[in-house]
Amino acid sequence: MIAVLALLAGVILGVYLDPTVPVALQPYLPIAVVAALDAVFGGVRAKLDRIFDDKQFVVSFISNVLVAGLIVYLGDQLGVGGQLSTGVVVVLGVRIFGNVAAIRRHLFRA
Repeated sequence: MIAVLALLAGVILGVYLDPTVPVALQPYLPIAVVAALDAVFGGVRAKLDRIFDDKQFVVSFISNVLVAGLIVYLGDQLGVGGQLSTGVVVVLGVRIFGNVAAIRRHLFRA
């Protein structure tokens, strides 16, 4: 219940405060969102499998976002940022769809 209230408070604050992302960080925001979604779906899957650990979730969430951002940053520095961004999105997308499939199988027994 606390997580739902925090999410609701975050959405309301985001709508009213209208935060802006600095131009230098804008290329990394989509990668960070995809990495965060990977951690969230992994957490939901772990919760349904009854192996969820809140500390592991927080560490996974933060490290996913930081590592994905670092990979894209290094790619930008090497001049191959677009290719590495695509690679990160593909890898995390495969993980997200794998977790969603496991969640679907767990919920619908299909």
